Amino acid sequence: MPAKSKAQQKAAGAALSAKRGDTPRSKLKGASKQMANSMSEKQLEDFAKGSTKGKPEHAD
Repeated sequence: MPAKSKAQQKAAGAALSAKRGDTPRSKLKGASKQMANSMSEKQLEDFAKGSTKGKPEHAD
């Protein structure tokens, strides 16, 4: 399931980075923190991948 907005994609990318150990979890805020705790690495990959072209900045 790909992200519906650029903001969702950015949050998923940050959560994925923390899940892989590239970024400390203490640096996460808001949606990315919640995503890191509730989604698997595979789910985060699916959410973060894809082009941002044509996507709104924030989902409705």
